[in-house]
Amino acid sequence: QVIAFLQQHDSKFEPAMLYMSDHGESLGENGLYLHGLPYMLAPEAQKHVAGLLWFGDNYHVDQEMVKQRTQAPLSHDDYFHTVLGLMEIETPEYDPAKDWLAGAHLAE
Repeated sequence: QVIAFLQQHDSKFEPAMLYMSDHGESLGENGLYLHGLPYMLAPEAQKHVAGLLWFGDNYHVDQEMVKQRTQAPLSHDDYFHTVLGLMEIETPEYDPAKDWLAGAHLAE
């Protein structure tokens, strides 16, 4: 529904969406459900979180560069800097080394 909403406004804006879960989740693998096992006991499904990037037609990004980075390890620590980059917010707190999309933004 979020993407459908953003698509409706693609002609007037430069929509992009970044979703990241706050934790991994066991969905029945090996009889485990939910999350929260101690890290050394937790299965991989609980150690890795889901994430999704979506860009509207008017959001200019190097899609090949983004695709190349899909297998790179990412951290919740990088989320903040990626959002600042997506929003083109200039602040001393921004660290491009922690922006998943640094260098992928294209000029219009």
